[in-house]
Amino acid sequence: MNVSSQGLSAEQITELIDLIKKVHGFDFSDYSKASLKRRLSRIMMIKKLEFYDLKHILVNNADFFQDFLEEITVNVTEMFRDPSFYKALNNQVIPYLSTYQHIKIWSAGCSSGEEVYSLAILLDQSGLKEKSFIYGTDVNTVVLKEARMGIYSYRNIKSYAENYQLSGLKGSLTDHFTTMYDAATIHSELKASTLFSVHNLISDTVFNEFQLISCRNVFIYFETQLQEKILELFYKSLCPYGFLCLGSKETIRSDAFKKKFKAVNQKENIYQKIGA
Repeated sequence: MNVSSQGLSAEQITELIDLIKKVHGFDFSDYSKASLKRRLSRIMMIKKLEFYDLKHILVNNADFFQDFLEEITVNVTEMFRDPSFYKALNNQVIPYLSTYQHIKIWSAGCSSGEEVYSLAILLDQSGLKEKSFIYGTDVNTVVLKEARMGIYSYRNIKSYAENYQLSGLKGSLTDHFTTMYDAATIHSELKASTLFSVHNLISDTVFNEFQLISCRNVFIYFETQLQEKILELFYKSLCPYGFLCLGSKETIRSDAFKKKFKAVNQKENIYQKIGA
């Protein structure tokens, strides 16, 4: 039987999780099993691998594991995704952030950097660029390389232009890029206020104190227990009264964390830390 065509069993997924943790140190045990199954099956189908082949190559081929990691952790991203979120951020959070002497922002699970640069543009238009710094982190080293370069397909930038307009910002998205042929590069002054680095939300700890943390459309891939573990990490990483932004399909469900955060915008899932 071709396992890749029939789908992996729960026991096989558990076996792969244990193998990856033992060999590579990545723990996927609290990832959504439905999401893992879908992505593992896709890898096996594309690579034409049986289950035992996948286990063998994961152990013996480091290059394959990097490709594997990229496929498992890939996040769909675009500039100014969910324009209503950026409108809410501009109206309800930016005025508060403007009162700080220095603004540090963490974009967790930043993928190839589109959200980081969206935030940089928003801060620039708000007159806060000079006192702001944005850290973009991801577990995926391949997408982080793309993020550091800040070079995107001009076709993609044109497709993001509608998001930009709906976000209520001035001018055009292309005003913030230098275009050459079919590529667009983010302006250097915007790139200068960013830093991209590897950070594993599952195993790594607090590395700074932030006024705002954005982790949008990442929680949906995690089981409840892992979500709560990461919420604790974010809570400890935020300054008193700092802001946490989750995705449109994500929310704080835990009663314990509902006492630690208040909803600033329920629709856009923007929260503020309560107390120190």
